[in-house]
Amino acid sequence: MSKKIIAIVPAAGVGKRALDVSNEGAAVPKQYRLLKGKPMLRWSVEALLADPRVEQVRVVVAVDDPRAQAVLDGLARVVVRPVGGPTRAETVSAGLADAALDNDAWVLVHDAARPGLPLSSLNRLIDICLYEQQGGLLALPVADTVKKAHKAAAFAPAEGCVLTGTAGKPATRYAVAETLSRESLWLAQTPQMFPAELLRKALLQAHRAGVEITDEASAMERYGVEPRLIPGDPRNFKVTWPSDFDLMEKWL
Repeated sequence: MSKKIIAIVPAAGVGKRALDVSNEGAAVPKQYRLLKGKPMLRWSVEALLADPRVEQVRVVVAVDDPRAQAVLDGLARVVVRPVGGPTRAETVSAGLADAALDNDAWVLVHDAARPGLPLSSLNRLIDICLYEQQGGLLALPVADTVKKAHKAAAFAPAEGCVLTGTAGKPATRYAVAETLSRESLWLAQTPQMFPAELLRKALLQAHRAGVEITDEASAMERYGVEPRLIPGDPRNFKVTWPSDFDLMEKWL
């Protein structure tokens, strides 16, 4: 018998590193920025709907978010739930509680800011997790040389050279502390797929321990589970910086 699979898209944040400002001066959360005329959130949700095994996509937004419902209007198998919290982990936990899933259901958690998810990657993730009955995540082996940094000593810039960080503040400078072996390093992507009840317990344990969780796999690791690393795709990168929007539009 096939297991129920639902997807949760945590979309309660604002994406401060890629905020857009409208003509009226209001900040637009990045998930609502347009890519080829379509909001990024809609692209990401449609990517999940491309696999018919995903019975429902539950988009979890902040309680005062008025945009998501209109952005996703007309999409079957999609519900918007205004139960999001201040952090990703709390938003996913709230989405799980709100869904009231059976213990044997599976959940896919996907970033609203990964609109380039290919169907082949999604198929592969679901196929392997169900076949092996083990949770896993899409990821890419690190190809570049990896440097560990430390803050560099302050210095005065050359005359006429302006070095600033954000909001006019001096930029923090870093220097190489050491070079890390990339042999066993992977870059995590989403979706990340786990049994719903196991994920709920792992997130709860991390919350009670006061541990910051940046993705679901890290909560599972703390819980004693070894998530499978399943090859993803470069197109499935996370839109983080303003320049990423132009790059993503070239992929879509």
